[in-house]
Amino acid sequence: MDFIYILIGIAVGVASGYGFFLYKKGKLSEEKLKISDEINKILEEAKREAETIKKEAYLSAKEVVYQLKSEAEKEIREKSKEINYQEKRIRQKEELLDRKLEQVDKKESDINKKEKELTNRERQLIEKENYYNQLIKDQQSLLEKIAGMKEEEARQELFRKIEQEARFEAAKLIKKIEDEAKQEADKKAKEILSLAVQRYASDYVIDATVTAVSLPNDEMKGRIIGREGRNIRSFEALTGVDLVIDDTPELVILSSFDPIRREVARIALERLITDGRIHPARIEEVVEKARRDVDISIREEGEKAIFELGLSGIHPEIIKLIGRLKYRTSYGQNVLQHSKEVAWLSGLMAGEIGANVVLAKRAGLLHDIGKAVDHEMEGSHQEIGAMLARKYGESEEVINAILSHHEDVEFSCVESALVAASDALSAARPGVRRETIESYIKRLTKLEELAMSFQGVQNCYAIQAGREVRLIVRPEMVTDEECALIARELSKRIEKELSYPGQIKVTVIRESRFIEYAK
Repeated sequence: MDFIYILIGIAVGVASGYGFFLYKKGKLSEEKLKISDEINKILEEAKREAETIKKEAYLSAKEVVYQLKSEAEKEIREKSKEINYQEKRIRQKEELLDRKLEQVDKKESDINKKEKELTNRERQLIEKENYYNQLIKDQQSLLEKIAGMKEEEARQELFRKIEQEARFEAAKLIKKIEDEAKQEADKKAKEILSLAVQRYASDYVIDATVTAVSLPNDEMKGRIIGREGRNIRSFEALTGVDLVIDDTPELVILSSFDPIRREVARIALERLITDGRIHPARIEEVVEKARRDVDISIREEGEKAIFELGLSGIHPEIIKLIGRLKYRTSYGQNVLQHSKEVAWLSGLMAGEIGANVVLAKRAGLLHDIGKAVDHEMEGSHQEIGAMLARKYGESEEVINAILSHHEDVEFSCVESALVAASDALSAARPGVRRETIESYIKRLTKLEELAMSFQGVQNCYAIQAGREVRLIVRPEMVTDEECALIARELSKRIEKELSYPGQIKVTVIRESRFIEYAK
């Protein structure tokens, strides 16, 4: 509206100025008068339009105000409705709370009533308890007087009977569990062992500590001895072997506990016999050449064993030590043949149970590697073997198998247990190992002493060359369940106190006989 008035003012000013200008000039032409009339008309039209616009603006503003007022009234109605709803809910909640308060008051009254009843009941129970305690004391005194036994003594007697019953039930449970476990374990173990032994069955021979060398004639004995015995002395000094020449026709004996020295002496002596030239200088030359040939043979034997087993990545020094086992015996059993047999059996059993076949073979081949140098180093062959394996980069599993194959340490993997089982299996076959009569008798005597140390054992018998011990117990002193405990404890003591190849079976026999005579 102000803008329209401004326009009108400007127009009026312009017109006035223009009229004043014409008035000043004193000349107003008709055309100028027409223009003045047109200007007046324009001004009138502008005024009318301004009035129209003013009215329209007023109407528009009035309409907006009406619309805002309607919206405000609508919002007020909605708010009022919401307030009424909330007030209604509040009244309902107040009524609900009032009802709940009434219920709480009622429950509190009931609780107080019950509390009084419980208090009276508790007082009555205390009175009854005191009465019963006094009655129990009187009865206890009467029982002690009748039984002639104090309360503590009766309690100890009861505990003793309970302990006996518990031990009896435990023995029955142990026997049942062991029987079930043995049935399943024996079946599975027999399957695995039978498959392994069936798939690998090797020959075995017993090595001795002497070697016989054939001569073409008895005159060769004199040449071997030499003038004043200088040839035989030189030969024995260079080889470290005793050369035994006796009345046996066309035969001499090489005696030594070192199989490598004995092999060097055998090769050297056979070459000297073939060559015919026997004197100290020639003996020294031939012995040195024989020693080099044996070293080559040792390396070849080690490589051959590794090739047969399909192994790789073994240190060259370990290969030499494996070859040296060919000339090493244990209880008369060739250690290299034994090691290869253990490796094959371990690999076969590992394949049957899903274990690492390569690791089992490797550990089986190296389990007795310490025996190659045990006469040169201090310590058991397990400790020496573990030290050598660690020195030449073998894995911890192989080292554990070497240390634990006689169960001196715990098994860290299933392959170690397989190596121990294979070692026992290879060594326990009849005739594979020799045993001195003194150690044999000592072991049987100790076995029978251990068996007779158990209460209730009447007789015991070590049979099958000490591989089984049978105990006969007194039936009036030992029950069937206690027989299972005796067998278990005896087997544990045998494992702890005796050393033996293979395994020993413990059998406990309980028999009741009732005899009457008809006259």
